[in-house]
Amino acid sequence: MNLTEAKQQFISSWGAFGTHWGINKTMAQIHALLMVSPDPLTQDDVMEQLTISRGNVNMNIRDLIDWGLVDRMIIPGERKEYFTAEKDIWKVATQIVKERKKRELDPLLKLLAQLENIEGDKKDKAIKQFTDTIAGIKKFGSQADKMLDLMIKADANWFLGSLIKIFK
Repeated sequence: MNLTEAKQQFISSWGAFGTHWGINKTMAQIHALLMVSPDPLTQDDVMEQLTISRGNVNMNIRDLIDWGLVDRMIIPGERKEYFTAEKDIWKVATQIVKERKKRELDPLLKLLAQLENIEGDKKDKAIKQFTDTIAGIKKFGSQADKMLDLMIKADANWFLGSLIKIFK
């Protein structure tokens, strides 16, 4: 397999994987292209290499910037904006975890805290079942939140070493 074929396969596969971690296929493909590109790319470069529209590129690059996965670069003497992606996969993974946590887990924990405080007799079977279920989900979510915070703050080598110890 030559570089061009390998690059296309990676971009295509990363696009498919991206849908599993909360972004659309095109957004993930743009991210993959920027990760494997040795130099920053313009929107025109992305459009040409992925054969997608300017609007699609523009919208998805803005989303990637919002996710903290892509940076806008200004190159002195150039009128066009250039874009680059973080190449360190640990940083990419922790950024994705941060965003997913912010968009999904944090709102869930906030909702669960509100749902715990329902009115009524705590001895009522239905109320007890509801509050016990909510408390269990909240406890699990809080533990997941702490673990994710630890991962985000951790050094890659320390975290992976600790994870391996857990599974031994």
